[in-house]
Amino acid sequence: MTKATTAREADERRYARFSTGSVGFVERHGLWSADQRAAAEALEETLAGLEFVRVGFGDPHGLMRSKTLTVEAFRTALRNGIDMSPGPFVFDTGHAVGVDFFAPGGGIGVPELTGAGDFLIVPDPLTFKVLPYTEAATGWVIADEHLRDGTPHPLSSRAVLRRQCARAAGRGLSYVVGLEVEWYVTRLSGAEHGPGAAAAVGGFGVQGEPPAVEPVNSGYQFNLDTFTDGLMHLVTPLARALRGLGLPLRTVEHESGPGQLEFTFSPMNGLDAADAMLLFRTVAKQICARLGHHASFMALPRLERFDPSGWHLHQSLFDTVADRNAFVPPREGGAALLSDEGLGYVAGLLEHAADTALFCIPTVNGYRRLDEQFSLSPDRVVWSAENRGALVRVLGGPGEESTHVENRIGEPCANPYLYLAAQLAAGLDGIERGLRPGALAEDPHAPTAAALPRDLAEAVAAMEGSALARDLLGKPLQDCLAQLKRSEVARFGEWLAVAGPAGPGEITAWEHREYFGTY
Repeated sequence: MTKATTAREADERRYARFSTGSVGFVERHGLWSADQRAAAEALEETLAGLEFVRVGFGDPHGLMRSKTLTVEAFRTALRNGIDMSPGPFVFDTGHAVGVDFFAPGGGIGVPELTGAGDFLIVPDPLTFKVLPYTEAATGWVIADEHLRDGTPHPLSSRAVLRRQCARAAGRGLSYVVGLEVEWYVTRLSGAEHGPGAAAAVGGFGVQGEPPAVEPVNSGYQFNLDTFTDGLMHLVTPLARALRGLGLPLRTVEHESGPGQLEFTFSPMNGLDAADAMLLFRTVAKQICARLGHHASFMALPRLERFDPSGWHLHQSLFDTVADRNAFVPPREGGAALLSDEGLGYVAGLLEHAADTALFCIPTVNGYRRLDEQFSLSPDRVVWSAENRGALVRVLGGPGEESTHVENRIGEPCANPYLYLAAQLAAGLDGIERGLRPGALAEDPHAPTAAALPRDLAEAVAAMEGSALARDLLGKPLQDCLAQLKRSEVARFGEWLAVAGPAGPGEITAWEHREYFGTY
């Protein structure tokens, strides 16, 4: 090694600490807990065996947006943060500009958005994983979004959930979540699905054509073991990867539609559950693609005889002081389905059901599930015991330690941080105000019961007028979501104006192109 080579390498090491983010950003702003600092220190041995690390965050649409760093660059970014473009905050689901980033403050009161200025993301070392299926040894980590003054970015979904979990913790409660997710796997047909003629019909956005696929089976034999077995060449590597990544996969089953699967996960705390959902969807799409298939979390694809998919959110609160499930009612009397805390929580979910629908169903397509032809999907603001047609379903009862509630409104592509945060905020509001949910519904679809929003436009309007949503999100994120979703609704309207109205129950080509590939 020559003196010149030695000097050059020394310069590279010296300059590396200035190569990304803001030098000493994490330490300067005190962004890490003791657990995060310890996890960062423990990473060094793992990093020695890797080539790359993917660092990203969940955007307002609930999609993982990332940069892939060399290990050397990641060592610097771990403590400096990484510069990121605000594109994920301003593009709608069709990659059309929904938030005017050239307006002062982006038009939503965030000065850093003006002119599409960068922000910083800081890797959370507690979320670090090693992907078991990539060609090169690759790490994966979720980051938190920050402004340059060190404060959480006002458009950060993960920060919203953190605040609500902290609110619950202030009451001695921990948010407990079980994920139950339906989704589709189809076989890629090999047909071209490139950029396509984006301008052929108005309203399409600029994304490419949806993947060309074919069904993997005929479906409509619920839970048929033969159908599950026929997909084990996909399920096995995916399940192994998820378990290897530390996700508590519990069950796999075949649902009704052709290639429609349901994965459930054991209970987790709220933030871990949202992180797990982000990772699960990302990994499922990547592994299936490597095996010549397409995974989609779109609620109802435009494919013949496909059933809608839902994301049923099982939830409860754990009393950390008494070390017990706070929803379990007392054995004495045996009449109450839930404790007082549980009843208040359900009442909050019902009172704010319309205001929070956007966080549960954020797409045009997701509202297809609420059609009356799908009797197991909710369309009314009601609760019941063990009735799958109700919005809120109670499972358990007196003395049953697993007692919890299930919200059945969600679609599988919802932003996990906003979905969970909105549920927790609504439930805590019900507890704090001493609300009660009223009588159980005998008919979950009774026309006399209050209706859920019928489409995305109604859900956006309800969210915009909601004081709970404003307190939950803050005005910038509330305005950002409203503008992104209004852009989506407007483009759908433009398409309908050219293509003509959709027939009863028809899934349009616009919806399939907008969501099937991306989600």
